[in-house]
Amino acid sequence: MGKYASARNFGYGKSMSYAGSQALADRFGGGHFNSVAAHSSRFGQFADYLKSAGIRDAKDVGQSTVAAYGQQLADKVEAGEMSVAYAQNLLSSVNVTLSALRGDETIKVSPASFVGERSHVRTEAPGGLDRTEVQTASTSMREAGLGRAAAVTELAREFGLREREATLGNLGRWSKEAKQQGAINITEGTKGGRGNEIDRWVAVTPAGMDALKRALEASPDGSKNLLEAGESYISFVRGELNAGREHLKEAGIVTYHDLRAAYACERYQQLTGQEAPCVAGGLLADRDADLQARETLTEELGHGRVDVVASYVGGRK
Repeated sequence: MGKYASARNFGYGKSMSYAGSQALADRFGGGHFNSVAAHSSRFGQFADYLKSAGIRDAKDVGQSTVAAYGQQLADKVEAGEMSVAYAQNLLSSVNVTLSALRGDETIKVSPASFVGERSHVRTEAPGGLDRTEVQTASTSMREAGLGRAAAVTELAREFGLREREATLGNLGRWSKEAKQQGAINITEGTKGGRGNEIDRWVAVTPAGMDALKRALEASPDGSKNLLEAGESYISFVRGELNAGREHLKEAGIVTYHDLRAAYACERYQQLTGQEAPCVAGGLLADRDADLQARETLTEELGHGRVDVVASYVGGRK
C-alpha cells in the first residue's frame, strides 16, 4: 500500500496535492506528462476540498469522504455551475490519484453514478458565443488583477484553444506568424504532444490580433508565454486560472472549455453558412458541407477524430 504506508500521505510528502503529483509520476513511470498534469490539477481541487473539511492526510480519506465530494459536484452540475463531463473528469482523477497513492483501488467511486452520464453531443449553445459575455468576463478579471486568466479567456475564444495551449503558447512566435502569415501554429501544450508532430494552423481575425496583443501585455517579463519564471502550469491552474472561473460564471460562461466550443460554433457558421446544430436546434446545413466543416474543425481544434466535433457543435440529425 503506497510508498510508505505508515507515513503521511503514504510517504509522498506532507502536502496532499504534492503527494498526489509524486504518486502519479511514479504510477506513469516519469512519462505521460500531460496526463500527470491533468490528473494532478484536478486532484488538487479535491485536496482543497479535504483541507476545508480538516483532512490533511490521504490515509484519512475513506469511501464516504469521496462520496461526499461526489455529491457536492453533483449539486454543482444540477445547478448548472459545472458540466457533467468536467465533474466526471474530477472524480476520475480522484480515483486514479488515490489508487496511485494507496497502491490499491479500495477507495473508488463511479463518476456517472454521482453526476450522470456525459453526453458526447452538445445540445445547447455554449456560453461565450456572444462576445459581449467574453468581454464582460475578461474585463472583470483584469479589474480583479487576473490579467493572465483574461488572456486565456480571450485566446480560447478567438483560436479554439484548450486552457493549457493558451497558457503555454509562444506568444512572440504567434504574434510574428499572425503578422506574416495571417495564422498561428498551435504546438505548445497540445493534447498527447501532437503539436510536435502535426502543424495546426488557425486563422487570425482582427479580434484574434487584439487577443494576442493583450496576451503579450499580460505575459510576465522574460516569459515566452503566460507563466511566471519558475511557475508550473499546475500552480497557475490552481491559482489564477481557478480564480477566473467565478468571473466566467458571472458572465454566463460555465467553463473555459465553453469558449473553445464557442469558437467551433462560430467557425461552423462561417464554413457552412448555417448555425451550428446545437445553436439552431438541429442540422440546417447541407450534409456534405456539414461534414467538410467538421473535418476542418477537427484539424483546427487538434483532434484526431471527426466525431469528437459533435461535442462542440452538436450532432448531425
